[in-house]
Amino acid sequence: MNSKDPKHRPETIAITAGRPEVGADSALNQPISLNSTFVAGGAIGYGRYGNETWTALEEAISALEGGKTLSYSSGMAAISAVFSTLPAGAKVVASDQGYSGVMTLLGNLNAAKKLKAEFVSIADTNAVIAVLDGADLLWIESPTNPSLDVADLPALIKEAKSRGITVAVDNTFATALTQQPLAMGADIVMNSVTKYLAGHSDVVLGSLSTNDPVHYKALEDARKFNGSIPGPFEAWLALRGIRTFPLRFQRASENALEIAKRLSQHPLVTRVRYPGLASDPQHAKAKAFMKGFGAIVSFEYAGDAAATDKVCESSKIITFATSLGGVESLWERRRRWPIESASVPETLIRLSVGCEDIEDLWTDIDSALHTAR
Repeated sequence: MNSKDPKHRPETIAITAGRPEVGADSALNQPISLNSTFVAGGAIGYGRYGNETWTALEEAISALEGGKTLSYSSGMAAISAVFSTLPAGAKVVASDQGYSGVMTLLGNLNAAKKLKAEFVSIADTNAVIAVLDGADLLWIESPTNPSLDVADLPALIKEAKSRGITVAVDNTFATALTQQPLAMGADIVMNSVTKYLAGHSDVVLGSLSTNDPVHYKALEDARKFNGSIPGPFEAWLALRGIRTFPLRFQRASENALEIAKRLSQHPLVTRVRYPGLASDPQHAKAKAFMKGFGAIVSFEYAGDAAATDKVCESSKIITFATSLGGVESLWERRRRWPIESASVPETLIRLSVGCEDIEDLWTDIDSALHTAR
């Protein structure tokens, strides 16, 4: 298959990586490999160990992230694979305002005494460093979901690695277009492929990328023997989504910045969280090493929880739904989920900005904000 040329930029890589070899009458696109069984003597061996369609997707993500990639049946399957490679009782340092699925999983593992979870404000560099002693893994989500806190990735990765701590970064919100954790020294990068990479709200997949052969082997074994493998059709859809990923992400990010600016002036909004705003507390830190600020905007409504739910229910273009990263805009009040962190405000709305016309989006947002009054 075609591989990444180091001279190519991400926009080109997204279109060219993971293609079949070029030859007379060769296919332009990788076909869907619907096989569970393979003739003996080859590199795959069995359908739980490999698949040509997975490989094409993994090559494309590898080219974007700069590390060898494994795909999984979901983002949580990929995350679980990382935690499963740790020794019993290992200490994991993670954000106290991260993705609720990760916080719940770590909390459950902590309660079962399988891991020791230490939750800390990932945006407070000194606080993170203060709890690193004895840690086996530093799990960094940046920007965080849904509060959009930003970790000082260069500083935290450097400090953790100086202590021999494995560093894994959830790059789902930022994506490889805005930050390259492996190039900064991280060991593992996780993507919920479901989101921006696939980009059409039609697959559930995850991936892990690493430059460390020991980590790769452990994570590959975790996938093989935990059975958390992706479906070939889902992998094919995600690979097709990657072809337009830079275009979609650029448009959505441009829309997000403009919406964040307008929300910050809206009388029914009490706070806007978006690191692309110069007024945001995370802006200077993010600007120092990120190439962009992403397409998620979180904001707090000037009402109670019920009124905030009504905002989300009143939109005509934006869909009231969980998830993010698709071409369509989605929003929800995050505290409607019982497992969401109690530190997240009750009236916080996470808005995944899509690729619609900006004026149509803004009219929809403004109308929904006023309808809930």
